[in-house]
Amino acid sequence: MTNYREILRMNSLGFNKTEIAQSLQCSRTTVRTVIRLAEEHNLQYPLPKEMSDKELYEMLFPNASGKIKYKMPDYEHVYKELQRDGVTLDLLWREYVDECRLAGELPYQSTQFNKYYNDFCAKKNATMHLNHKPGEIMQVDWAGDTIGIIDTATGELIKVYIFVATLPYSGYSYVEGFFSMDQESWTTAHVNAYKYFGGVTKMIQCDNLKTGVLRHGREEVELNRSYQELAEHYNTAIVPARVRAPRDKAFVEGTVGVISTFIIAALRNRQFLTLTDLNDEIWLKLYEFNHKPFQKKEGSRATLFADEKPFLMELPAEPYELSHWKVATVGPNYHISIDKMNYSVPYEFIKQKVDIRLTRNMVEVFFGGNRICSHVRLYGRANQYSTNEEHMPPDHKKYVAWNSERFISWAAKVGPKTEAVVRAILSSYKIEQQGYRPCLALLKLADKYSVERLEKACAKALTYTPQPAFKHVKAILASGQDKPDHVAEPTSADAASQYGFTRGAEYYGRTK
Repeated sequence: MTNYREILRMNSLGFNKTEIAQSLQCSRTTVRTVIRLAEEHNLQYPLPKEMSDKELYEMLFPNASGKIKYKMPDYEHVYKELQRDGVTLDLLWREYVDECRLAGELPYQSTQFNKYYNDFCAKKNATMHLNHKPGEIMQVDWAGDTIGIIDTATGELIKVYIFVATLPYSGYSYVEGFFSMDQESWTTAHVNAYKYFGGVTKMIQCDNLKTGVLRHGREEVELNRSYQELAEHYNTAIVPARVRAPRDKAFVEGTVGVISTFIIAALRNRQFLTLTDLNDEIWLKLYEFNHKPFQKKEGSRATLFADEKPFLMELPAEPYELSHWKVATVGPNYHISIDKMNYSVPYEFIKQKVDIRLTRNMVEVFFGGNRICSHVRLYGRANQYSTNEEHMPPDHKKYVAWNSERFISWAAKVGPKTEAVVRAILSSYKIEQQGYRPCLALLKLADKYSVERLEKACAKALTYTPQPAFKHVKAILASGQDKPDHVAEPTSADAASQYGFTRGAEYYGRTK
């Protein structure tokens, strides 16, 4: 599905329709139509936060469901089949019609079928001469060659992967080594490259690696979500190179080859013990590479970059912070569990699957493309809870008021002895909240036995121990020990004196 939100965003940044179409892998007609419909509906970017992608599509194309859709032929298959002896375009059209009828889909007529095939051939065989404008594109890639550093513990050689970013207009480049080619390294490399250049290009052109592009189909390009966020943060656009079309990224491919010779090969016999030492040496070589005079023209990459830098867009106030996306299901307790921590979600979303955006400091929850809540990220011991009162069902909110001050205040109204017992119960637990239920149970005893008896029972319990528990007070009330006419049951010693005799120490040959 075409990313209509991204079309409007790039249009607001000043990209022309051709650049938008190339970035999103859609036709200029689609871009022109979306911009026109947005103007007719008075839609401007940024869109309202509550508007989902589905609502945007329905607003732009309210009658799309009634539009006749034809089955687009697989022209890559047609192109390959025509290379075989005896196969004609008319034969392939008839086979295409039969397939559509069996599948219940509408086929194009032969004239339209042939026209689209000619358009396909024109694009497939086209070779564009790229005249780059200053500040327009940053091309990025991983170098094929690696450098090694020595593990000081084992003596083994650890691979270091080399990231290369190039500005095609000037050839000015940035290089940095990383231990892996994962999402964090890929994102950090882009942030450092823009910091090195001191500005942002209008577009980023990358290869179809998974840290940048999840899927590159004929009709749609699906970018890695974190990579798309990086582009939005820097107000730039990502234009992946066409699959199996290295000419789209020829300049950076050439630069990678030159850097492999100039930097990587030059350091092949050096030994490094840390990544910091290696990168320091790489950057010394990089400075030499960017300032090396051209052989066939005046100046260097650095002098051309001085002319290009004014055309770069300004860096944002803060660098991009890497985010990770996960999917979670809201539990019956209206919380989601992420990395052994629990975060509340509005109770209306119980049992729904939600998208989670994690950064170093924040946890954001999305449903249907809209953010429904956020929390400060929790760290430390496992199974902590971050609960927003507004996310609770109405019958749960009354329990939020539970706290030690409330119970102590209630106990003070009963009497000083009850207050002392409540304080003793709260202090007996390592976690204060664990004492709330015993205190609440103590409160209910006043309803069953009266306030006066509860105060007397607490006073009685304090004579036995300075740290009475709920069960002590309950036992006193249940047995009536708080009543003044209560007769204590005889102890085992008293019973022995009443119904038998006790031999003294003298009987056993002892003085005492």
